[in-house]
Amino acid sequence: MRSEINDKEKQRKKLRINKEWCKGCGICVEFCPKKVLELKEGKVHLIDEEKCIKCGICETYCPDYAIYIEEV
Repeated sequence: MRSEINDKEKQRKKLRINKEWCKGCGICVEFCPKKVLELKEGKVHLIDEEKCIKCGICETYCPDYAIYIEEV
């Protein structure tokens, strides 16, 4: 039952990356518990949206506010 609730909550959220603000520091990549972020060409990219649990850790640690979780 609890996993169904988590799945529904996860579907209502989307990870957004503002590439203009991203400086490519990699902090979000290091802190991501599911390792779904990587740096390519100096910017962060979401490489596996299905595995992203939308926990918000990347958002918390991004010093440039370039990555965030949005309700959809």
